Amino acid sequence: MWFLAVLWISSLLMGSQVQSSASLRRANAGSGRCQYTFTVDSPTEASCPSPGSTPEMEALKSRLGLLEALVARLVGGEVMPESSQSSGSGLQDSYNQVMGENAQLKREKQRLDRQVQDLQQRMEELRQEAERLRSRPCMQQTSSRVPQNDNSFTPGSGPVPSNLASRPGNPQEDKSSLRDPAWQYSNPGYQELTAVVTEVTAPNLDGPADISGCGDLVWVENPEVHRKADSIAGKYGVWMQDPEAKEPYGPDMVWRIDAVGSEVRQLFGYENMDQLTRGFPTKVLLLPESVESTGATMYKGSLYYQRRLSRTLIRYDLHAESIAARRDLPHAGFHGQFPYSWGGYTDIDLAIDENGLWAIYSTNKAKGAIVISQLDPHNLEVKGTWETKIRKTSVANAFMICGKLYTVASYTSPDTTVNYMFDTATSQGKAISVPFKNRYRYNSMVDYNSAKRKLYAWDNYYMVSYSVRLGKQE
Repeated sequence: MWFLAVLWISSLLMGSQVQSSASLRRANAGSGRCQYTFTVDSPTEASCPSPGSTPEMEALKSRLGLLEALVARLVGGEVMPESSQSSGSGLQDSYNQVMGENAQLKREKQRLDRQVQDLQQRMEELRQEAERLRSRPCMQQTSSRVPQNDNSFTPGSGPVPSNLASRPGNPQEDKSSLRDPAWQYSNPGYQELTAVVTEVTAPNLDGPADISGCGDLVWVENPEVHRKADSIAGKYGVWMQDPEAKEPYGPDMVWRIDAVGSEVRQLFGYENMDQLTRGFPTKVLLLPESVESTGATMYKGSLYYQRRLSRTLIRYDLHAESIAARRDLPHAGFHGQFPYSWGGYTDIDLAIDENGLWAIYSTNKAKGAIVISQLDPHNLEVKGTWETKIRKTSVANAFMICGKLYTVASYTSPDTTVNYMFDTATSQGKAISVPFKNRYRYNSMVDYNSAKRKLYAWDNYYMVSYSVRLGKQE
């Protein structure tokens, strides 16, 4: 009875919250004893949660159930409500827009990659130019003086730059040295050149040009454009026609080398000038040795060029497609020692004129003045050598006509001049002034073709030619 009393007191304490839901049941247990059971409903929980579950877990299960039902309806082909269809269409449009933007970004990335490649190549050009400028000797200021005759060039004086200082040891130990041991550095002076400019009387331009015989250069026509190079590799280069072509190639065949790069070996051949303009090469040769800069030339069925990083000259037979001769040019500077003013490792420039094959270069013994050597076109032996009194680094380019050397004053000025002539027949030189135009303001190559009586040039990607007139300078 005491237990009933306890239950009665508990029900009184719980008040009205359990009066309607509390119950007391009495029954015999399985053991036969009397058992009282008191039951009270929870005032807050609708059902008893299973062990280990939480309200959040139950809500998640509910949402997953709804999602599974929705997927089952879609798989079964059941028609979705209009609101659901519009949401799917919006998602598809967004997806298409994102994919379009992604394709556009890929194209933009490819364009930027190409620009980066071009900039890297341009940086390499600038690095080479900076290297050349650092290696150039500094000239000491001297008072200007007007000489009284054409042969009165006089050497100036100045200190020997540290980068040209002689090195000890046997000169024969390193034949590939950039410094020529033939110069003993006993006289530290450098040549400073001044001259009276000889103005050239313009020829009669009304009649046809005289293309027979030899004479002095008296006029250079405006440039004619033939083609623009396709890529950064053609920023500068060399193009030419053989004035005495041999089979299997005719006199109209045009040859071209793009000179930008560390391994320049491709020689492109075009059937004629029209095919060059159209950009359709009929022959592409891979040279066995890399080409150095823009000093190559073509003569009697062979390509003549300087091997990279050396003073070695190579004769490449176009018919046999192999090297026919090679020889070092004695004491010649190379790879930035005595280039033209525009740089580009133009230390050795090969040229052709009515008298044959020439090399235009300099040596330590000449102290940077231009040296001219006539070469045997068969075996490249030196047949004769002349030393001028004009510094190679002070001119932009040079070429030979009728055994005479001519130099161009500037490679960037749109209106410059052919400013110097040296005659190998008399060993005399003089300053002249024949107008010359650099239309595209970066002329890296000028060569003469005696058969066409034209100058061929490579001006800032453009292959151009100039008709010339020969006569008598007054």
